[in-house]
Amino acid sequence: MKRQQGFTLIELMIVVAIIGILAAIAIPAYQDYTIRAKVSEGLNLSAAAKTGIAEYYNAQGVFPDSNTQAGVASAGSIVGTYTSSVAVGNADGKVTVTYNSTESKIATKTIILAASTANAGSITWTCTGGSLQSQYRPPNCRS
Repeated sequence: MKRQQGFTLIELMIVVAIIGILAAIAIPAYQDYTIRAKVSEGLNLSAAAKTGIAEYYNAQGVFPDSNTQAGVASAGSIVGTYTSSVAVGNADGKVTVTYNSTESKIATKTIILAASTANAGSITWTCTGGSLQSQYRPPNCRS
């Protein structure tokens, strides 16, 4: 009697089903990950504005009114692949990052970085404001 080698049809179908289930879970998670990577670009671009606000506050004792007072480029010229502007707020210590992307989940959405001077001698930043959904924000910016 000859011994049969290889996989049966049912074994192959089980493997395909398992791969399908794993893909159904992994693809949405990967899509959220890529959107969060795009959002991080705006936060990186805001670093210069945050530094400018901190320096202005340390020198003047108040927050700057505009990008110019903060010593950074105009809001519309701080752009990236997924970021359309980084604007310094009106004397309220806020930086507004606006996204411009073909990704509809972040297009025209914003993250607002707010400065706090609660601790004497230091400025802390929170990033829970804006219209961007919580799931696309970095972990420290989720409310």
